[in-house]
Amino acid sequence: MQATQMHPFRNPKPCLSLFHHLFRFRITPTTNSPYPTIPSNHFSTDSSTAYPTTTTTTTTKTTTSVSIDAGSSNRKPISLWPGMFHSPAIYALWEARSSVFENPVLSNGPSVPKTPSRSRTCIFYNFSEDHMIREQYRNPWNHIRMGKLVEDFDALAGTVAFKHCSNEDGTARPLLLVTASVDKMVLKKAIHIDADLTIVGAVTWVGRSSMEIQLELTQSEQGNPNISNSPALVANFTFVARDSTTGKAAAINQISPESEQERLLWEEAEERNKLRKRKNQEEKHGESEDTARLKALLAEGRIFSDMPALANRNSILMEDTCLQNSFICQPQQRNTHGRIFGGFLMRRAFELAFSTAYAFAGAAPHFLEVDHVDFFKPVEVGNFLRLKSCVLYTELDNLAEPLVNVEVVAHVTKPEHRSSEVSNRFYFTFGVDPEAIKNGLRLRHVVPATEEEARKVLERMDAENLSLVKIDGNLNVVKENKCTEKTNL
Repeated sequence: MQATQMHPFRNPKPCLSLFHHLFRFRITPTTNSPYPTIPSNHFSTDSSTAYPTTTTTTTTKTTTSVSIDAGSSNRKPISLWPGMFHSPAIYALWEARSSVFENPVLSNGPSVPKTPSRSRTCIFYNFSEDHMIREQYRNPWNHIRMGKLVEDFDALAGTVAFKHCSNEDGTARPLLLVTASVDKMVLKKAIHIDADLTIVGAVTWVGRSSMEIQLELTQSEQGNPNISNSPALVANFTFVARDSTTGKAAAINQISPESEQERLLWEEAEERNKLRKRKNQEEKHGESEDTARLKALLAEGRIFSDMPALANRNSILMEDTCLQNSFICQPQQRNTHGRIFGGFLMRRAFELAFSTAYAFAGAAPHFLEVDHVDFFKPVEVGNFLRLKSCVLYTELDNLAEPLVNVEVVAHVTKPEHRSSEVSNRFYFTFGVDPEAIKNGLRLRHVVPATEEEARKVLERMDAENLSLVKIDGNLNVVKENKCTEKTNL
């Protein structure tokens, strides 16, 4: 994938206010929507800045998009706020569902099935005109901060899940809705910081107590021939519902697809759910040991350990690519349920992975994809969280477009109990600045030194359909369809 052209860093204008009228958020309720309406003082009345009202036609009824002022959350009582210091998009999303938290109701079970359109929600980022919101999402190379967008993705998915589980009268049962997993997200095209973008999400599949939410990020053309309206990023989040009192799985509203496209999305989600179950069963029963590949991976690592002066200078030990950071999870990072916001964890993992790829490559990387993410256990306020990262392997079969694959593992550490548990594993793939490659930059091979490291590499290779081949005496990781005419181990 080609990287976007690097632009000079632009000097920002002075920012007098960070959170007032940063951008507008659009929520699309149906005509007879059961969801709570937002009081009139929550809407922007400035006609010069208000996002124009639009009408969206569905298969059965017409919906009207309305604008929510991202700064309106500062008018809520402090007792009803979730954590602070989140992005303005997250404030607006949580504000849209906060009124239901004020009056939760007890209910014996889910209501009637709902259509995907009842949960469909959209965020609009006015990057082309709003300098202040653009500053919130710009990185030092004048590109988009993918970590913040991933954080917003999780917040939007949570709002969609919350809307789907709400009752017909706009009230909500006392459920805990938590992110269970995120399927692989692949960046299909570059995201530009100076063009408006939209993220829209809806429930596409429902089990008994779980649901899948699909999010699509699109960016408008606005006269730029390099930008198309096709989705730049598609993500599938799986949320599970738990009874807030017992912590057990709770039944949720079923889904009733209306259009042919919605039925197709349901079938695709059903297939993904079956595939996940099959993979879980395979992992429980274990797989046969691949002795030959393990030996091949560890051979070069032993040379580093036993004869370092003779080690390949184009290789580096995996342990020498590692970075880590540690922090106490503060209440400012909590979500509406009082736990640490999953999007915050994803953003911190992304930023550490980006730094790891940057330090390894010696040039600014660009995001390409994040693989399936599982949330093994919740992270509570006050937990001591350690994020550890390393470069697992590089893909160098195409020297003009090398790839760096980074693993980040999140550990919940409890010193008083002398315990440490893994809460998440993240796998990111980055490309490297093409200008640096043209100027002679070459990435090194990454070599595992222990059997544990080698097994991690093999697990990721199998998940990505990669193979080990020997080229010019070096062990290379390549796509399986490129292994013809090469020695496959």
